[in-house]
Amino acid sequence: MAKTAVGLFKDKSAADGVVRALQAAGFVAKDIRVLSEPLDMPTSDALSTPRTDFEVALGQDLAAMGASEAHVAGYVAEVRRGGVIVFATGPGDQADAAVAIMNSQGATGIEEVSGAEVSLPKASLGAGTPDREPTVLTGRSPSSAGGAQLFVW
Repeated sequence: MAKTAVGLFKDKSAADGVVRALQAAGFVAKDIRVLSEPLDMPTSDALSTPRTDFEVALGQDLAAMGASEAHVAGYVAEVRRGGVIVFATGPGDQADAAVAIMNSQGATGIEEVSGAEVSLPKASLGAGTPDREPTVLTGRSPSSAGGAQLFVW
């Protein structure tokens, strides 16, 4: 099961520092993705909407990883304002370490930026709880520091 740490940073230089720290911790370049709004979004015709297309694609990627609608909206809004998102994918402990690295480097949590209160449903672990395949579980894993988030997909 893939785990991805997602951290939001104020600008490219902050994100570059996080990438260096992740690589020093053993992450390989293919497992790290840095995303910001492109400065030059060429249009193919008069009806082209590259900014909207970019934002929709970002939202779809985040939703596929298990981000809530509130988180998707918050991340997209912050990227629109110049923020940079760093993704680091790895197995269990490595992904957890990425969250810690991102938080130590100043990751900003969406709750801190947007003021959104995230509420995840709680499941009862009683006898009526259905069995689920671990490969279909997705969602945000709580982060104790409130900065970077861990998504399991």
